Amino acid sequence: MRLRPLVATFALIVLLPLLGGCLAAVVGGAAVGGSAVHDRRGMATWAEDKRIYLAAYNDLNKDKELALRNDVVITVYDGVILLAGSVRDQALRERAQRLVSGFEGTRRVVNELAIGEPQGFWSRRRDNTITAHAKTALLDLTSLPGFDPMRVNVTTVNRVVYLMGRVTAEEDEAVTTIVRDVNGVDKVVKLFEPVQ
Repeated sequence: MRLRPLVATFALIVLLPLLGGCLAAVVGGAAVGGSAVHDRRGMATWAEDKRIYLAAYNDLNKDKELALRNDVVITVYDGVILLAGSVRDQALRERAQRLVSGFEGTRRVVNELAIGEPQGFWSRRRDNTITAHAKTALLDLTSLPGFDPMRVNVTTVNRVVYLMGRVTAEEDEAVTTIVRDVNGVDKVVKLFEPVQ
């Protein structure tokens, strides 16, 4: 039965936040756990984003050329799917977008895939370091009362940092300024959802 793994995955996603803020599990490359408690999306939207993320990666992985010979990173936040990374030609870029489009709950797809050779190991490691430094820098943002850096999703690909989350205009400006100053960042792309 194909339904059992899906039910088990959904149950894991829903129950993990109840186990405590210190617990984190990695599901398809996305850490889940205590961060859902701090999120402005609400539990239902958070779970829906995880479902879309898993389904999008599943469909992408079925296309062996895209999955094995290119570098496609998928991030989902508030029904927005971000495609970042590199594919070898325009046809693959369009194919990747078609594969992740049309999932129920998806509001839009932002296709930031570049045409070119996929990143190597050291480039991906550099991007992971930039992401870690950006998240750490956000912890120092104490000038905004009530700001929680866990509300900002940071994804780095080819030295470009993509910021997603529900933030106020003041938080948008402060977060962007801090991340732009992180060593190694070439560009910041904001995909924030505004809140009042």
